[in-house]
Amino acid sequence: MTNSLMQARDAFLSRFPEQRIELEGRDWGLIDTGGTGEAFLFLPGTLGRADIFFAQIEALAPHRRVLSVSYPDSGGVPEWSASLAVLLQRLGIAKAAVLGSSLGGFLAQYFAAQHPGLVSHLFPGNTLSDVGAPRTHLPYSLDLWQAPIADLRAGFETSMSAARAAYPDWAEMFDLLLTEAGGRILENELRARLDAIKTGPELPPLSNTADSATTIESVDDPLIPPPMRDAVRARNAPAAAFRFLWGGHFPYLLRPALYSNILKARLGLEPLSPDWVLTYGIHQA
Repeated sequence: MTNSLMQARDAFLSRFPEQRIELEGRDWGLIDTGGTGEAFLFLPGTLGRADIFFAQIEALAPHRRVLSVSYPDSGGVPEWSASLAVLLQRLGIAKAAVLGSSLGGFLAQYFAAQHPGLVSHLFPGNTLSDVGAPRTHLPYSLDLWQAPIADLRAGFETSMSAARAAYPDWAEMFDLLLTEAGGRILENELRARLDAIKTGPELPPLSNTADSATTIESVDDPLIPPPMRDAVRARNAPAAAFRFLWGGHFPYLLRPALYSNILKARLGLEPLSPDWVLTYGIHQA
C-alpha cells in the first residue's frame, strides 16, 4: 500500500539529501539547505533522522538556512551540545533558532542554557524538563548497550502497532516510524539515543524572554504526561506556549502546516493562523 508520508519524505531527500559530517570525533548526519541568511536548526527525537522534519524544513527553506541533524552512535546530551556549538562555528553561523522534539527538545533546552549566545529562539516541543521518570521505565531501565537490539526494536514495534490499531487514521505516520525503529536508525545510533535520555543531565536555568522562546505540546501526547508539560512550560517561562488539542507525540507529522505556522509566526515570517485560539494564556488548535 502506498504511504504518501514516506513518499513526501523521499521526494524531500532527493532535493536535500543527508550528508555526513565529523564533529569532535563522532559521525553525524546533516541536512543543510544552504544559503547565508539567518539559520534554523532542527533536533529530532528518538525515532527520527534529520529528515523527520521534512515538512517544516521545506516551509522554512525559502526564508532561512535550515539545518537538521541525525545523532551519532556515541555520546550523550552534554557531548552532543558541545558538538552542535562546533557545527555552528564551522558553518560560520553566529546564531540559530533551535527546535527539538522529545529527546531533541531536552537537548535543545540544554544547548540553549549552555550556549545562550548561539540561540536566537528556542522551541522545545513535546519534551521533558527532566529525565528522572523515564529512567525507571522500559526500555531505559535496561542495560541499553548490552540488551539485544532485537528486543529494543521489538518494544517500539509492539507499542506503535498497538497505537496504529487504536488510531487507524494515523496509520501512515506509524508505518513511517516503524521503519525508523526497525532499522533505518542504525543499532548503535538507536542505543545512543535511548542512553542519552537515561543519562541526561539536570537542565541548567534558561534565560528565555517572551519573544525568544516558544513551547509546543499536545493534549493527547501519550509519552509526556500533563505534569511534565506543566514543568516544561514553567522551566521555559515566560515563553509563549502552543498546545495541539490533537496531534499525539508527533504533531509535526500529523499537523505539519499548523506546526510550521507556529515557527514562521514566532519568527515574524507570517501571521498566526486563525485556527489558533488563545485560552488561559496558551494558544490552542
